[in-house]
Amino acid sequence: MTMPSRRPSQTGLGVRSLSKTCLERSALRSIAAVIGIVAFAAPTCVFAQAEQARAEVDQQAKAGRFSGAILVVQDGRVLFHEAWGLADREWSVPNTPTTKFRVGSLTKQFTAVSILKLQEAGKLSIDDPVSKFYPQAPAAWSKVTIKHLLTHGSGIPSYTAIAGFFDAQSHVALTPDQIVALTRDKRLEFEPGTRFVYDNTGYILLGMVIEKVSGQAYADYVGTQFLAPLGMSNTGYDVSGEVLPMRARGYDVRKGKAYNADYLDMSLPYAAGSLYSTVDDLATWEEALQSGKLIKAASLTAMFTNWGDGYGFGEFIGKTFGHTRYFHSGGINGFVSELDYYPAENLTVAVLTNQTNTSPDTIATNFATAYLKVPGR
Repeated sequence: MTMPSRRPSQTGLGVRSLSKTCLERSALRSIAAVIGIVAFAAPTCVFAQAEQARAEVDQQAKAGRFSGAILVVQDGRVLFHEAWGLADREWSVPNTPTTKFRVGSLTKQFTAVSILKLQEAGKLSIDDPVSKFYPQAPAAWSKVTIKHLLTHGSGIPSYTAIAGFFDAQSHVALTPDQIVALTRDKRLEFEPGTRFVYDNTGYILLGMVIEKVSGQAYADYVGTQFLAPLGMSNTGYDVSGEVLPMRARGYDVRKGKAYNADYLDMSLPYAAGSLYSTVDDLATWEEALQSGKLIKAASLTAMFTNWGDGYGFGEFIGKTFGHTRYFHSGGINGFVSELDYYPAENLTVAVLTNQTNTSPDTIATNFATAYLKVPGR
């Protein structure tokens, strides 16, 4: 949802990457155990290409263009795990690999998996019309299905595309129904199922469907069905007014100067973008999802099918240097994120940042191609 570092030590030199030096296997097992990933018995020295990728991030951090955390995991092996920059610039609190960041639209895959799990339970079908669960749906939505919402093919206008929305309403808490009402009476942008236009309103509606059929609040459903069973204690639904330990502050950088990001009431992104997480928890999530611990094989196949314009359910599907990649980014006031998975190589790259003048997708690709050993990269 676009609403879209190197961790300094006391000397300012930063911590060392897990793959910067040849660490003892026992140390790696301890680190892996902390984040819930199986330890490994494999070479622990980073490839030269990964060192180059790391050096590029170092340069970006020194130039004020990156602040955040990066994790690379392959076959349960932690290959890279490091942080740069400051979680709180006013108090000079450093980011760490366990810092919590708002993840924006990475939330959408949690929403999509929730829908598929409810379908498996027989409580809905993705071919159901949205009007079955949302009686306020106008007649123009009669052909809009849950699947259309999942794939951004509904034609319903996105509330985040309303001119001046963030300037005028970002400070005001709204219920999901109030959010949908912002565009409910507008004309469809196209016939459902005929185009792809990224649509946050669709994922607000999906959150409402989840609540209606599960009988739980969206945050509670995601928490009880996924986060708690997986031990993802550093992931949750962000609430603006709550004190959350280890949460990074978000920043905008303009003309080389950092500013506190504009306030956003976290009720507004809802099921389209209100989660926070850590790189470790995202790796745990990805492993559980891809290994079939969350949804059945048929649901997983549907989720990662290209239904048009390279999009599945809450995930993009594409290729990077010939390697199939499942990916999504997120952007929300002061934060940008990227979570990539390469299925053939069982490689996960998570990049979370707390400033907006950065490109985590490029950083993630650089690290992925290093560990994939793409020639000439």
